[in-house]
Amino acid sequence: MEMEDQMESQKRRGMSKEDLISERTGSLGVCGWVIVILAGLFTVLLFPITIWFCLKIVQEYERAVIFRLGRITDRKPKGPGIFFVLPCTDSFVKVDLRTISFDIPPQEILTKDSVTVSVDGVVYFRVSDPIASVANVSNADFSTRLLAQTTLRNVLGTKNLAEVLSDREGIAHSMQSNLDEATDNWGIKVERVEIKDVKLPVQLQRAMAAEAEAAREARAKVIAAEGEMNASRALKEASLVIAESPSALQLRYLQTLNTIAAEKNSTIIFPLPMDVISHFMRK
Repeated sequence: MEMEDQMESQKRRGMSKEDLISERTGSLGVCGWVIVILAGLFTVLLFPITIWFCLKIVQEYERAVIFRLGRITDRKPKGPGIFFVLPCTDSFVKVDLRTISFDIPPQEILTKDSVTVSVDGVVYFRVSDPIASVANVSNADFSTRLLAQTTLRNVLGTKNLAEVLSDREGIAHSMQSNLDEATDNWGIKVERVEIKDVKLPVQLQRAMAAEAEAAREARAKVIAAEGEMNASRALKEASLVIAESPSALQLRYLQTLNTIAAEKNSTIIFPLPMDVISHFMRK
């Protein structure tokens, strides 16, 4: 018996969404049709009264899945607008087709590099097949919420901390694909998944801040050293050019005097000819 139950459950898991629905929309049987005929006669005989029990209305964003003696009457849901049901034999379930959004509660997740982070997100989904959402799962909304939490933990468990912080779009796309595939038999279409916030432990935040500060200081020192090296090379080339022409040094001297004189200060300069200075130096 247990083996037969397992084979039956495996068979159901391998069936598609349409096969599961068609299995539930079978024939009513002889007794079922007799009851339906009696209900129809009862409705016709008490027409002025029963008309109020037969007419039902659903909104534009809703669909009605009708059950007749416990079986789905049609593969296509009813609505929007007015539709008819038989008293005593028919019942219906309203399904909202609007997009629903919900927050994924913060999940404590251990990343691939053994760092504990708290991550939350938001999921947008809607019912794409009302009949499957009613017949294939007991509570499609609640089941989707639970599946979103476990999917978030499973996806982030395979990522490093750097990937979690930098590749949010890729993680959201991976979650959407996994959720959409898992909820297809439930008649649910996952439209969008977003990662809202990633909370790190305080000690890890301090360590990352210290690491970033040290990296910035190291880059600043390297840039300063490269600047000094380039400046020394430029000065060396300038000295070689000036050494080739003695008049170049005199021109540079006059340019320096012009720069100093342009500023409004109280500096007093006594220019001396280079030839006079060189005469005293030779003595």
